Amino acid sequence: MEIGKVVMGVLVMLLGLSGWSAASDPQHRRSKSVFPEPAPSSLINIVRSSLVFPLNGNVYPMGYYYVTLNIGQPPKPYFLDPDTGSDLTWLQCDAPCVRCTKAPHPLYRPTNDLVICKDPLCASLHPPDHKCEHPQQCDYEVEYADGGSSLGVLVRDSFPLNFTNGLQLVPRLALGCGYDQIPGPSSHPLDGVLGLGKGKSSIVSQLSDQGVIRNVVGHCVSSRGGGFLFFGDDLYDSSRVVWTPMSRDQHAHYSSGYAELIFGGKTTVSKNLQVTFDSGSSYTYLNSLAYQSLVHLVRRDLSDKPLKEALDDQTLPLCWRGRRPFKSIRDVKKFFKPLALSFADGRRSKTHYDIPLEGYLIISLKGNVCMGILNGTEAGLQDFNILGDISMQDKMVIYDNEKYLIGWTPANCDRLPKFKASIL
Repeated sequence: MEIGKVVMGVLVMLLGLSGWSAASDPQHRRSKSVFPEPAPSSLINIVRSSLVFPLNGNVYPMGYYYVTLNIGQPPKPYFLDPDTGSDLTWLQCDAPCVRCTKAPHPLYRPTNDLVICKDPLCASLHPPDHKCEHPQQCDYEVEYADGGSSLGVLVRDSFPLNFTNGLQLVPRLALGCGYDQIPGPSSHPLDGVLGLGKGKSSIVSQLSDQGVIRNVVGHCVSSRGGGFLFFGDDLYDSSRVVWTPMSRDQHAHYSSGYAELIFGGKTTVSKNLQVTFDSGSSYTYLNSLAYQSLVHLVRRDLSDKPLKEALDDQTLPLCWRGRRPFKSIRDVKKFFKPLALSFADGRRSKTHYDIPLEGYLIISLKGNVCMGILNGTEAGLQDFNILGDISMQDKMVIYDNEKYLIGWTPANCDRLPKFKASIL
């Protein structure tokens, strides 16, 4: 059953592995020495501006979004999965490649500018007791919650960037040269992953450390498909954004702490939900107890409505058919109720994250209405609750890693912003 991406990068494990001398045995995922001595990288001048990147894709029927980045000299385009649930950016790489999946572009040809094992960027990907098998290179392995993984080495390369103030810079940034990929069941034909997490190895953290932008990342995905991604803090009016503190309990992920599920404006028994914002997940996931509670409420509400469960529609686990095929969410507004998450912000007041019908329902190709909130426990997420793309549509969602805040505001995600007033 195709349900889109299953939380790419929410549970990330990075391991250092011992070396081998040849890519002769694809069954043994071992790191290998693939490059000569690295060349030193140079810093760039300090700039304060923002970067904006168009997004392509949709929640349904594609099941994913992607961003195009130009990398290398001369620059070549690559389609990447923008993932706030993981840190490392990597490309499928000809080093040579042991196992690579089908991709829209030729494999990335790496530079000889290696990140050495003792580099702080490399150290951020490994546990404190990690031992360097190859001191002159940084081996990595990243594993995702859907079972997919990438094994490779860190290199530095040129990233031509056009800033909103008109300046063009070409910083050298570290990325993974992934020469051994195992696709998960929810993988898509892309060139790699753009890690947007809080860690030191993420692209936005590297740009911030070089003084290029502030350590702020945000996205705006449209319910009509497409949208945009941005780095920096000069594209929005902070006073018009609803802010809540990042959780101190979740250092690795963008979590706004504990929330209560609101159904049709009324409180529910689903409280103290640890919620993580994850752009790498197409759908939203609740732990088993909260999911079953929500399903019970929805079914009870529909008991006297002219809808029947469409057991033959395998688009998502729960679908309903009407007397005639539905064409849009507007056709089902009288049958379903909106949702919300109520976050305690550390004071007596609470912040609300509204989830309209478009934020948890889709219309399948069969003309049925399906619920885009899934059982996270069954998906292997244990007690995690994931706010995915479907519930972040038509909102600008902002992760401010300098002020440790997560914010959101309704926005027109169909057009690229040029200045603050153009998006709010």
